[in-house]
Amino acid sequence: MSKPDAGILLVNLGTPDSPEPRDVKRYLKEFLWDPRVVEGSRVAWWLILNGIILNTRPKKSAAAYRKIWTENGSPLLAITRQQAALLQESTGDAFKIEVAMRYGKPSIANGLRNLQQAGCSRILVFPLYPQYSATTTGSIFDAVTSELQQWRHVPELRLVNQYFDNPAYIEALASSTRKHWEQHGQGDKLVVSFHGIPQDYADAGDPYPQQCSTTAVLLAQELGLSEDQWIQTYQSRLGKKAWLQPYTDKTLEQLAAEGVEKVQVICPGFATDCLETLEEIAMENRDTFIAAGGREYEYIPCLNDNPEHIEMLAGLVFRYTHGWSN
Repeated sequence: MSKPDAGILLVNLGTPDSPEPRDVKRYLKEFLWDPRVVEGSRVAWWLILNGIILNTRPKKSAAAYRKIWTENGSPLLAITRQQAALLQESTGDAFKIEVAMRYGKPSIANGLRNLQQAGCSRILVFPLYPQYSATTTGSIFDAVTSELQQWRHVPELRLVNQYFDNPAYIEALASSTRKHWEQHGQGDKLVVSFHGIPQDYADAGDPYPQQCSTTAVLLAQELGLSEDQWIQTYQSRLGKKAWLQPYTDKTLEQLAAEGVEKVQVICPGFATDCLETLEEIAMENRDTFIAAGGREYEYIPCLNDNPEHIEMLAGLVFRYTHGWSN
């Protein structure tokens, strides 16, 4: 059997090994200590992280993880592996695809070494983040280059930087939404929710909010929605500082107060369902909307292993590896 022409490192955010507090604490420690995720004084943050957050948050987060944990373990990891398997089928033997998590296991370092052992002298790093942020794609590149600094023979490297306005991505999102409408009817308002970042990160030049807005507008246009039929929001803020607004939970409360009876929420910034979509959006925010007076709340799942999604990912692989393979 011939060696693959190139390796594809398919990278997602990460997950604890189990929904137990000890594993969640280990995961959160790695995640929250990343200077791309939390900027500022390392000394002050070390004291806050180790003195307060890691002594209180793991138990709460573990309870949230237990709500979504499956017989296959973490939904994020299980679905990402399924995406990789389908992508491998779609792209063929010319590529060797490895799954890696930015935090937790399987690690980026382990994935890169597996590709090296498979004989891949060319590697495409493919973060499953449609919109670029220093906190996500930038952090993945940091981890990749940190590992490669230890290699004698560094491979030829390419990075999928973003695909927030890719036509096939927008169409896949629209197709998923239309299918949901066919089964459940169309809501009064479509809430297009993205993971937030601190406002000062955006002020410093992170292009993430502009790319999120572009994705949301293109999706609304593809669906033929008028301005009063949809709204873009940001979820998952942490701490007391200002994050990108409007906030998803506050928006849902406001919509219910205004008499909007049925909302549907989609999260285009996530390629794979995870804690933030399955627990925070599908469960917590549903309770928020209903408690505020809303009547019907529906979450439209991520693209996950939808055929249109896999086809789109394969198209990006072929585009970014042009000239590498026959």
